Amino acid sequence: MNQVTTQFRLDKQNAKLMGVCAGIADYFGVDVTLVRVLWVVGTLAGFGSLLLIYLLVGLIAK
Repeated sequence: MNQVTTQFRLDKQNAKLMGVCAGIADYFGVDVTLVRVLWVVGTLAGFGSLLLIYLLVGLIAK
């Protein structure tokens, strides 16, 4: 089991683009595929607003 972290970090090792979804999955201890699927569904349902959030988190987070 993964060690619980108290700080959000991008997961560059499991990243597909910037590591945002992998970092979220690691932070909450869930499967990265689930986070990616929910992110895509949320982006399509929210008319792309999550895409902007993804880019912001990817550029701001370490």
